[in-house]
Amino acid sequence: MWVSLARMEEASGTMRAGRCAIAGRPNVGKSTFLNRVLRQKLVIATPRPGTTRSAVLGVYADEQTQIAFVDTPGLARPKSALHRVLVDQAKEGLALADVVLFMVEAPKESAELAPADQLALEMVGKDAPIVLAINKVDRVRDKSALLPLLAHCQEHYDFASVVPISATKDKAFEALLAELRQHLPEGPLFEDEDFLTDRPTRFFASEFIREAVIRRTRQEVPYGCAVVIDRFDEGGKVVRIQASVIVEKASHKGIVIGSRGSRIKEIGIEARQSIERFIERRVHLDLFVKVAEGWTADARKAKALAGGEDV
Repeated sequence: MWVSLARMEEASGTMRAGRCAIAGRPNVGKSTFLNRVLRQKLVIATPRPGTTRSAVLGVYADEQTQIAFVDTPGLARPKSALHRVLVDQAKEGLALADVVLFMVEAPKESAELAPADQLALEMVGKDAPIVLAINKVDRVRDKSALLPLLAHCQEHYDFASVVPISATKDKAFEALLAELRQHLPEGPLFEDEDFLTDRPTRFFASEFIREAVIRRTRQEVPYGCAVVIDRFDEGGKVVRIQASVIVEKASHKGIVIGSRGSRIKEIGIEARQSIERFIERRVHLDLFVKVAEGWTADARKAKALAGGEDV
């Protein structure tokens, strides 16, 4: 349906709540959108494809709406055991969705969805209504250039609605939330109005460490990097964390450590600061670097390490 019912819903005063899976190919802004709509950094976001490895739940709430957003790994054709794990994670996140927010980048010239977007859309399936968000419209100076794409989507796809947005500038978020709301069941989803996520704090600690590694290392290291929390002690005034950064090549270990330990020190400082902002407590962080040769190509190791478990 292309004629929006969202404005009619706004006046009803009905409480609606449900699950919305955020899906799309890698690097279209899914994690950035979730952080911005929650007004809190919950999931890590970097320019590197494959940053998101787990389906992460984050709950948006206002007086009439609860949306349990599920940020999913980017959907793409699997090229390794790790890629297959990420696709499986994404499909798990999609399984219970009441509505899917499918995100693409605003094209600079093309009037059609990119082949990678079309493949991702096929992988999503049609079990729930799909709202298309065309992200990064702030990069398009002449907004009329988007009209051919809107017409193409209307003619060739069965999207419930289409909303151009900018995740980095919070553009059109209210319109998008209104469109998602109309596809949610009536009634509350969570009794606790302040409920944010179902993941434990140690999960986010490992993610912030991995984000720091991605930001501070060369391009070949991030894909083969995982983080395992070895110790997480919240008992004292200072939260004490010991973690292992796992890489898949011996040469990568030297890159992560850096000359005389300079880079692992930088990674530790950045990660510690991110964790402290998240939990609002002081943190003492010790990092170690270990090698698990070829773990991204081993199905068992990939599944374990992508989930933050040791092998």
